[in-house]
Amino acid sequence: MPRFRGIILDVDGTLIDSNDAHARSWAHALRQFGYTVAYEQVRQWIGMGGDHLLPKAAQLEKDSEEGKQIAKRYLEIFKADYLPHLKPLPGASALVEHLKRSNFRIAVGSSAEADVLEALLEITRVKDFIEETVSSKDVANSKPAPDVILVVLDRLQLSPGDVVMLGDTPFDIASATKAGVRTIALRSGGWTDADLCEALAIYDDPADLLAHYGQSPLVE
Repeated sequence: MPRFRGIILDVDGTLIDSNDAHARSWAHALRQFGYTVAYEQVRQWIGMGGDHLLPKAAQLEKDSEEGKQIAKRYLEIFKADYLPHLKPLPGASALVEHLKRSNFRIAVGSSAEADVLEALLEITRVKDFIEETVSSKDVANSKPAPDVILVVLDRLQLSPGDVVMLGDTPFDIASATKAGVRTIALRSGGWTDADLCEALAIYDDPADLLAHYGQSPLVE
């Protein structure tokens, strides 16, 4: 029997192999505006929205004029140079379809921009299984703030204890925890088990979770 009634899916690094692409796009955009921030440093912030990343990378608010210009350039680079080449992670569509067949109410909760998220969901081929989609346009603060998770809970009309998050970064775990939601983590986003240690369980990728579904926290 299901332990939870609903599941909140992150997308980048969870369903699609895109975290490196986001980091390279941000580093490129920052460099064009005179901010030399190493890719390796930016990579550690992927999973946050631009409202958290820009202050860390350039001491800029996303809503400042320069912050808006950098964020716009980041999106242009990502969409032109990386988005057309992204691939779903192993088992992504199969896992989400299995969750739907198991009567989970499925929502997406992401820090991505709405149009980018739409494109990512097309690539992962999971749109038909999703009931609600929450992106950066729907919240004041992105992950690791709890706003995304709280909006999903409100739309699904479920309590925190009835829902689990599936994510790949410590920011997913922090966001969910602040909203009272537990997390199942995937290593596919590039984080270590030590980084993800507060999750209920950790799997390699969607295929690994699906292969061990019967012994996972998704089943009572």
